[in-house]
Amino acid sequence: MIPKFKRVDSELYLSSLGMFLFWLTSVIPQARPAPCVDSNSICRSAEMFQLFFLCFSLGIVAIGAGAIRSSSLAFGSDQLKREVYQENARLIERYFSWYYASYASSILVALTCLVYIQVNMGWALGFGAPVLLMLFSTLLIYLGTPFYVKLKPKSSLIIGFFQVIVASYRNRCLRLSSQSAGVLYHQKKGSTIVLPSEKLRFLNKACIVQDPQLDLSPDGEATDPWRLCTVDQVEELKALLKVVPIWFTGVVLSINISQNTFPVLQANTMDRHIGSSFEIPAASFGIFAVISAVLWIVLYDCLILPIASKLTGKPAHFSTKERMGFGLILSFLSVLVVAVMEGVRRSIAIKEGYSDDPEGVIPMSAMWLLPQNSLTGFAGALHAIGQNEFYISEFPRSMSSVAASLLGVGMGVGSLLASFIMSTIDNLTKRGGEESWISSNINKGHYDYYYLVLAGFSLVNILCYIVCSKAYGPCKGEEEEVMEEEKP
Repeated sequence: MIPKFKRVDSELYLSSLGMFLFWLTSVIPQARPAPCVDSNSICRSAEMFQLFFLCFSLGIVAIGAGAIRSSSLAFGSDQLKREVYQENARLIERYFSWYYASYASSILVALTCLVYIQVNMGWALGFGAPVLLMLFSTLLIYLGTPFYVKLKPKSSLIIGFFQVIVASYRNRCLRLSSQSAGVLYHQKKGSTIVLPSEKLRFLNKACIVQDPQLDLSPDGEATDPWRLCTVDQVEELKALLKVVPIWFTGVVLSINISQNTFPVLQANTMDRHIGSSFEIPAASFGIFAVISAVLWIVLYDCLILPIASKLTGKPAHFSTKERMGFGLILSFLSVLVVAVMEGVRRSIAIKEGYSDDPEGVIPMSAMWLLPQNSLTGFAGALHAIGQNEFYISEFPRSMSSVAASLLGVGMGVGSLLASFIMSTIDNLTKRGGEESWISSNINKGHYDYYYLVLAGFSLVNILCYIVCSKAYGPCKGEEEEVMEEEKP
């Protein structure tokens, strides 16, 4: 298995290479179609090689960028000593908060400064700037090499998961008892875990040694890892399975956040002027969600928690599950606000006679869209930071890469489900020749009804999260806190 530092290094190189190839499409004339002839409006389509070169470069950028997000987060958490997770939960919380803040800030710079360069100074300079930034980040990670904590790589976790599943099935005839006396479990050398936990007990059969002479080699390793696994392997799989219900509740929030097209259509029909001359582009209103996320992190870390600590007389801290729950509630409120605002906007558009004109600008300020964008930013920041910290803190340190990638996987699944929900509602509501709720004419459609459906999903999701959170039980370190509070 490749060490995390080597993975971050290679993924930076891969992203830099992909961005460089993408930049070449704007520099080399042969790498893109010829310009259109303005007089005749004749445009040549891209050749097969040009299209392949473009898709190849974008594919490399996407693979490198997606991989580096999870690897860098896991590698950064490795720099903190394991004792930090138990003794100073506030420090690990601040790490994830400012990691998300830096990530959101980079999006803000990309949507403002880089877009401005691309539009006003040309694509060659606009795509060249990210190449220079990637080279600069690669240089930074090399300069910090002597100071990094580099953990030794472990065997593949995915293979280990399958080994536990296969071994527990092959040993399904074994009887389990709550009394561990007389039962020999296969231990990993140097492991601190002596006995498997009582949750998901059927997996414990995978680590029971039936006959030491046959099951173990002279050096203490399993002769057949597909029949006998270590207690650590079993606990790693249990840790992953236990968080799946909570992880899935975050997918619904990703469905709400991934609704990117409609807010642009909504803003395009409203008055976006600030003053008499400046007009905010409709596609730029998503920036307010990013600004809100960064603003929330700064206020939460530098103002809310210090004030709460002074008022209570002890260090204030919200658990990861509480922050994820607050994020889900804010996400529910955001889609509810969208539904209400769209109902108001649509009624004004029809009243002004724009029912057949989806591009007509109604006498309603687009600043009314700020509450829904702010709530979306707050919800995303609260839930994303809480999720990352929850997975990293609950999983064994060997699973930090898996923990760091779960949020991204949930966002991807949420985007797919959002497309499925939208197409399903579109097909159901346009039956009988009626206008679909998700019509291309925003004034004839009923996006307010569509968002009420999403609000219903979100409300049910909050209730499911409460049930899953209680079923999960206390997180690591919370049991000790409760016991200390109960002491006289």
